[in-house]
Amino acid sequence: MLVLAAIAYAVSPLVDQLTLRWFIRDLDIRSALIANTIQEPLQEQLAAGKKMKIGEFFNRIIQDERLFAIGYCATSAGPVVASRSLPKTIRCSELSRWEGPGDHLLQSDQGPLHVAVKASGDDLLEGKLVIIHDMSFVTRRSEETKRYVFYFFMALAAVISLVTVIIAQLSWRGWMAGMQALLRGEGLLRRPGSAVRPNSPEFRPIARDLQRLVQELEAETRSRDESQITWTPETLRAILHSELRGEDVIVVSNREPYIHQRRGERIEVQRPASGLVTALEPIMRACSGTWIAHGSGSADRVVVDKNDRIAVPPDKPAYQIRRVWLSPEEEAGYYYGLANEGLWPLCHIAHVRPTFRSDDWKQYVEVNRKFAKAVVSEAKTKDPIVFVQDYHFALLPKMIREELPNATIITFWHIPWPNPESFAICPWSEEVLAGLLGSSILGFHTQFHCNNFVDTVDRFLEARVDRESFTVTFGGKSTAVRRYPISIAWPPEAEAVRKEISSCRSDIRQLNGLPFEHKVGIGVDRLDYTKGIVERFRAVERLLELNPEWIGRFTFIQIAAPTRSGIEEYQHHEAQVRAMATHINGRFTRQGPPPIVLKVEHHDSQQVYEYFRSADLCFVSSLHDGMNLVAKEFVAARDDERGVLLLSQFTGAARELPEALIVNPYDADQCAAALHLGLTMSAQEQRDRMRLMRGLVAEFNVFRWAGRMLLDAASMRRRSRLIDKSSSGNA
Repeated sequence: MLVLAAIAYAVSPLVDQLTLRWFIRDLDIRSALIANTIQEPLQEQLAAGKKMKIGEFFNRIIQDERLFAIGYCATSAGPVVASRSLPKTIRCSELSRWEGPGDHLLQSDQGPLHVAVKASGDDLLEGKLVIIHDMSFVTRRSEETKRYVFYFFMALAAVISLVTVIIAQLSWRGWMAGMQALLRGEGLLRRPGSAVRPNSPEFRPIARDLQRLVQELEAETRSRDESQITWTPETLRAILHSELRGEDVIVVSNREPYIHQRRGERIEVQRPASGLVTALEPIMRACSGTWIAHGSGSADRVVVDKNDRIAVPPDKPAYQIRRVWLSPEEEAGYYYGLANEGLWPLCHIAHVRPTFRSDDWKQYVEVNRKFAKAVVSEAKTKDPIVFVQDYHFALLPKMIREELPNATIITFWHIPWPNPESFAICPWSEEVLAGLLGSSILGFHTQFHCNNFVDTVDRFLEARVDRESFTVTFGGKSTAVRRYPISIAWPPEAEAVRKEISSCRSDIRQLNGLPFEHKVGIGVDRLDYTKGIVERFRAVERLLELNPEWIGRFTFIQIAAPTRSGIEEYQHHEAQVRAMATHINGRFTRQGPPPIVLKVEHHDSQQVYEYFRSADLCFVSSLHDGMNLVAKEFVAARDDERGVLLLSQFTGAARELPEALIVNPYDADQCAAALHLGLTMSAQEQRDRMRLMRGLVAEFNVFRWAGRMLLDAASMRRRSRLIDKSSSGNA
């Protein structure tokens, strides 16, 4: 213990130096950030000739407990304009000594100070900013660090002493063989023919403590590593290449990432505008896996080989698409019937009655079985990683598990999960639950949906539910129920944001016959009854009733992409939306621009981003949504940090973007008030809100969503293989 104490004292100075360098680096970064932030208001003060008020401005800023003083030197010969606390030793003529590389520290009566001099690149702000931070907190942290280092080495010494005593005791009693077996991973099982009983009660507490310690260390390391990763396609590919090298990865979805369509005599390759495709493409390119999907393109059969496969992307093939063919009857029953007339309204609280037909269920079962056979045929190993997507394949995980017991199956449910009472409406509720519990990992967007699923299982199945770890054990297999909020790619594609904001504003207004200064709101949705388009129009109508000054000065543009037009409920909804727009335009059009412009047509992602960048506000009024990526796309499009997001409280995105104006879409008065607030919000408040939202979308992007699930699967596989190895070694 004396040796470790000596080491602790020897290490302390090194820890001090390292800690000091870290804090100085952080203060340099913080100083640059402060300088960039205050440059604009300082420029306005100087341009207005209000030099006397600059000191007051600086005094308000230094309320931050670590910020000691701020000064500004217009020239090296002039006086310094500064906050009251600026040290007298700081003069404009001597600023050169504080510039350049190095640790610029100043000793004062209050303690050590960090001095940073930042030169402006702005034509109106040719001087230099002096930013001084109080470093007394570093001394406090240093003392704490020394204390913790000392305590660590003392604890380490105690542990080493305790382990030494235990080993000596075990050796004296003849139990060393048992401990060696335990450390080899054989301690929980009895080896036939062995005189030692490592599964005896004496070893169980030790094994349990070791297991718990390993799990805690793994969780701590994992969270620390994730927080330090900047998630991009390149880092996702690199991580998966190292974590899943040689692994057999299969993705299953209804929609395919590349569609081949006939255009006259030629074949055109289309890439659907889908967040799912954006998320999973880097995974497939990194792992060279197989993507199994419904072949829906008019030329899909022409381009595949004899095994119904085609290599993609066309320009640089990196993985395979395996296409599954469905008959018109199968597609009508499985997709339009059970999936979209049954499960979709069942899971969304949009007050549309779900329709369940036994013939649809039969087709749903058969199509899921057809995809299961495709997975088995495409698996190169007995334990592939299978990534199942969405409510189209609720039965698929169990079917795969029956054929490939060692597979790691990740299922992600992209829509909400209802409460147990609502889910009980489904005539085949137990079959759906049992199918999903074939998964190794089952993911939802929000913790609320995870809770609903676990409650539903607890209500309808004889399963063991562990609410502390959120795992469900059913049929001898465990399923981890986890929250993985989906997002969008970051940064957005350069092509989408290349056009200047000013050009977008003028072009979109000209395209829709609106004056240049006209206020514009935007909504972008599929023409689906869950998106709250009718409620959105009612809010616009109520705005014009309560605030008639916006008549002729504000127009809401609704882009509504047609979808599932073969379903009667969707036909009725489209007619209702069109009638509502006509009614409102008839009430409030006074020889000027209409209050609503309805565009029932498809727009590509670049066109949608142009609308986002031109709008003064975006209104997302979904009645119920798993996430809603339109809200995040609007935030990503606004690199000018302007625009207001109105967001329904019934979306998953509302839990991640609280800086939006959160509304109840059923409350027309509240939504109208939010529209008025958004149209009159100051530029500074828009900027403050948008910066926070853009920071979150950038950090929690779609590559993080996909990467977390795959990394969880990789950890699960390593743990499983370690247990299998231990079991086989003791057999």
